[in-house]
Amino acid sequence: MLSRFTTLLVLLFLSKQVFAFDIIAHRGASGYLPEHTLAATTLAHAQLPAYIEQDVVLTKDSIPVVLHDIHLDTVTDVAEKFPEKVREDGRYYVIDFTLAEIKTLQVHERTNHVGKQVFPQRYQGTQAQFTIATLAEHLELIAQLNRLTASSIGVYPEIKAPAWHRKQGKDISAITLDVLAAFGYPNKNNHIILQCFDFKEITRIREELGYKGKLVQLIGSNNTHLLNSARSLKELANVVDGIGPSFNQLLDKVALSKGRISPQTWVTQAQNAGLLIHPYTLRADQLPPGMTLQEAVSALYLLKVDGVFTDHVPPVKTAIKLR
Repeated sequence: MLSRFTTLLVLLFLSKQVFAFDIIAHRGASGYLPEHTLAATTLAHAQLPAYIEQDVVLTKDSIPVVLHDIHLDTVTDVAEKFPEKVREDGRYYVIDFTLAEIKTLQVHERTNHVGKQVFPQRYQGTQAQFTIATLAEHLELIAQLNRLTASSIGVYPEIKAPAWHRKQGKDISAITLDVLAAFGYPNKNNHIILQCFDFKEITRIREELGYKGKLVQLIGSNNTHLLNSARSLKELANVVDGIGPSFNQLLDKVALSKGRISPQTWVTQAQNAGLLIHPYTLRADQLPPGMTLQEAVSALYLLKVDGVFTDHVPPVKTAIKLR
């Protein structure tokens, strides 16, 4: 039996749509090496995406480090090295550690609450050493690789949990912007998009902190109201340049159940408001239900979104060529 998405592929072939499409290396080359390590960033650069993502959290001594969570326990050996630093909730928080302490930790593939590797077929080595790096180290590495390879791969930092950091007495946005400015971001000669889930903080970054670069509002389960109407999206466009929804937020579920690809109403409204759309996260080993990677990439093109976050840059590039 032919795939229920075959019609979509035929339509794309016939239309031969050509438009800009940004591939964003999600947490570096995270499908191949432990996420957000300098090794993963180096490999991601070699895969030539448009951007490489950096999630940013703060240490006890207010140093921005690149890590997806405010916790350390799911990606490092922190419980073995610093058992006394566990909080009452059983978690180990980055903000309770100095950079010197964090530099002693070893990074491994992400595990779940019972210690099982989340993506079991990913990196399985035990001898190579991976560590947490600062935002400055990541920016320097990308800048040098760009210089040495005559590339212009951009950076895509995310301000993580700004309200939580503020409760801990730290202004993560101001600190992060200072580091970015030290590396010349943003200016007309480099590529950067700054992202955050917190619209209040995004507005503060734009208006109070005076950030002039591109901003993307990330969309999670707690702020889907931002997509509720054409009016709310136009208001959003007054502050940000784009939005970052999950892949599953793009598709009309009724049409999908009938084997058709149609955008949810907000997608067209956002495009009419001039907003970029960069959905997350396309993974070759965790595909949208009922879709192959080829079909997922083709759906993105059919919806005319502007790019995608992916853990697997090479196969996504191949899928784009084959569409």
